[in-house]
Amino acid sequence: MAEASFEQRMEELEVRLTFIDDTVNALASADAEQSLRIAQLERLVRDLRAELSTLRLSQGHDPHSEPPPPHY
Repeated sequence: MAEASFEQRMEELEVRLTFIDDTVNALASADAEQSLRIAQLERLVRDLRAELSTLRLSQGHDPHSEPPPPHY
């Protein structure tokens, strides 16, 4: 009887380990996808900032030469 109980417990542990492995792999995949998406968004923000800066300079708008707002 102890042998059957041991076998059953081993099978349950193997099933749980398989589930845990699948979950870890899914999380690793999601993490990799999120990292790629974040890198894409960072590039997009950097490009947009550069474009905005170029547009401001082409229009003669230099934010550093503006006087401070009245509340200063």
